[in-house]
This record gives sequence, structure tokens and C-alpha cells, in this order.
Amino acid sequence: MITLNGRAVDDANGLSLAELLARENYVISIIAVACNQEVVPRAKYNCTQLADGDVIDVVRMVAGG
Repeated sequence: MITLNGRAVDDANGLSLAELLARENYVISIIAVACNQEVVPRAKYNCTQLADGDVIDVVRMVAGG
């Protein structure tokens, strides 16, 4: 099980970060992602494999003031 923005996700072990983000319908160009409190560069989303216990935080960019 991994945790995605505070929500348990049981079937994500072995997925790449890119696969999880696509499955969850995130728009890659407007988000930043941390895995276990470390920012993951977009170029590494495909090669970052998720494992049991990982904590993923996704932040969406918002324009405005």
C-alpha cells in the first residue's frame, strides 16, 4: 500500500510514478510531486518505481492572487 495525498492506495505497488499519475488523471504539466518527502523531477516520473510504504504528495499549481 502507498499513500497518495493522505489516501491509501492498495494496488499501486510496482507501478511507476508516471503510471500512477496517469491512472489518477493528473495533468503532469501543472503538478509537482514528492515521494517520501523528496521532490521527484518530471524526467524521473517514468523510472521511479513505487513500493509498499511510499508516501506520494502531489501539489497542483494554481494561478491567481
